[in-house]
Amino acid sequence: MSVRLQIIVIIIMIAALVVFTNMVRRKSLEMKYYLPWLLMIVLLVVVTAFPHLLEIISEFLGIELPINMIFFCGFIFSLIIIFSLTIALSRMSNRIRSLAQKLALLEQEIDNGKVTVESNKY
Repeated sequence: MSVRLQIIVIIIMIAALVVFTNMVRRKSLEMKYYLPWLLMIVLLVVVTAFPHLLEIISEFLGIELPINMIFFCGFIFSLIIIFSLTIALSRMSNRIRSLAQKLALLEQEIDNGKVTVESNKY
């Protein structure tokens, strides 16, 4: 990997880190979704800064070429992100269902006259 490409990749990763950090700061991204991206950015910066390290790791794991190691790691990272988003979606679906059921019961109680709702006009 050429020095120019290393510098470009490191600059892009630092820019991505700044963007993600600002999203967390503005609360448009939760910390639990930020942490895997932070880990990936740090790993990419380390591998970019020390490309021989990728060769050592891929040789240790028995992967023929370092580029195959990169694709494998990207695939695993994608699976982890998809799995965590599936869990979050499932939890949200359960919470929405529960809230909808509670709302329906409350509306039924209001319609039956068991609960009175006072409206405050400002």
